[in-house]
Amino acid sequence: MPIGAEAITDAAIWREFRFWRAGVEHALTGGLWLHRHTWRGVRMAHLVSSDLARLEWVGLTIGLHPARLQYRPLRDPRSGTRAPAWHWDLVGPWVPRETSR
Repeated sequence: MPIGAEAITDAAIWREFRFWRAGVEHALTGGLWLHRHTWRGVRMAHLVSSDLARLEWVGLTIGLHPARLQYRPLRDPRSGTRAPAWHWDLVGPWVPRETSR
């Protein structure tokens, strides 16, 4: 397992939410939102934030390639407008293990 997944899990620098809306609101206020999902049968996660500098720092710290950082505006559920946000795709060994929070 790369150091990346362990670093994310052990540092608990991100938050997961039961409801999508709460995760988006957290990301849009500069927090780090870990959103787990499955794509074509593959376990994945997105690490999402509107704070580009913080998201870049975390990704580079855990060994993600800078070219993999993606710009993806989020629709703010409070106003309906799109707001700037970015995410890292985490797949395979970079998907943090699930914890019982």
